[in-house]
Amino acid sequence: MTIALKSFSLLAYGVKPQMLASTIATTSRPVVFRSSVFAAVRLLNTSSTEIKNGISTKLSENRPRRALFYVPGSDERKLHKSISVAADCIVYDLEDSVAASKKGSARQMIMDALEASEHGKAEKAVRINAVGSGLELDDLNVVLHTKRLQAIVIPKVQSAKDIQFVSRMIDSVAPESNRANIRLIASVESAMGIMNLKEIATADPRLDALIFAAEDYCADLGLVRTPSRLEMLFARQQIVTTASAFGLQSIDLVCVDYQNLDILKEECREGREFGFTGKQAIHPGQIDTIQEYFLPDPKDVERAVKIMDGFELYSKKGVGAFVVDGKMIDMPVIKWAQKVVAKAKAGGMEIPELDAQNANDGKNTKTK
Repeated sequence: MTIALKSFSLLAYGVKPQMLASTIATTSRPVVFRSSVFAAVRLLNTSSTEIKNGISTKLSENRPRRALFYVPGSDERKLHKSISVAADCIVYDLEDSVAASKKGSARQMIMDALEASEHGKAEKAVRINAVGSGLELDDLNVVLHTKRLQAIVIPKVQSAKDIQFVSRMIDSVAPESNRANIRLIASVESAMGIMNLKEIATADPRLDALIFAAEDYCADLGLVRTPSRLEMLFARQQIVTTASAFGLQSIDLVCVDYQNLDILKEECREGREFGFTGKQAIHPGQIDTIQEYFLPDPKDVERAVKIMDGFELYSKKGVGAFVVDGKMIDMPVIKWAQKVVAKAKAGGMEIPELDAQNANDGKNTKTK
């Protein structure tokens, strides 16, 4: 098995297929499934639970990731404490927070933590070491065996090959009953990663989200980190734009000044305005603030419900555009409303129940 897995790694980095015929025979799934058309289908069919090629094509909105909280895999106290945190996504870390001498023990500690706890509704993920580091195979050979694993965060993603390698490993190692449940989250941390964003975003249907890793990105480009964060504006907006184009979530940078609540709130507000769907967290004290900021505003939810009710009412009459509260509503606004309601539901918000006939009786809405 070890030889075969190493062959997968070589195949992902361009070794001729004929040299690895026996390895290729062990996987029945093509490397690349998603095209721009497939991504568009995902965007249009937001309620679909269809399985294609053994992989769920649900939109990532079905798994909210407002706060993506990192837990060092070698710290037993923090692993135990993570059971009680309320983050949407708990990421057990095997990469930067774990010393080289503790990688092996951290893998087993994370495996034990995954097997022993439920974490309520939190998604359970593991951040492996970077593909090409020489550590990723050992990471995946351990953590993929648990049926509790729901996502893998891949750090330092440079190209589609990194995503495709991990996806093939899932097909080879993970229990068959859990393969369709494991999502991939790509962390973009370099100039090359930003340049290859479209290739990365369309690499594999398991990919659910893009992360912007600010510190590594600034180090790669030699940027000077400033309180304004303007030096990262281009990269952050590239992440959001690409993620939105291909139906993925976008997770914003870590607030490294974790004891300063005002800075955290400022970064959350800015990230929401940019279009990010969530934010990374490194301290439990950051989670509640992040989760609150990345929920839709209740006023937006109320307006979105009005729009959806109006759409339901007038579409039955064959009417395309209509008016709500004095403003014209057409398909782009309806899509916005759908996303707002979906995010609100995923975040556990109470959705106002408006009767379509009463809410759109001509007082608030009329056809155009």
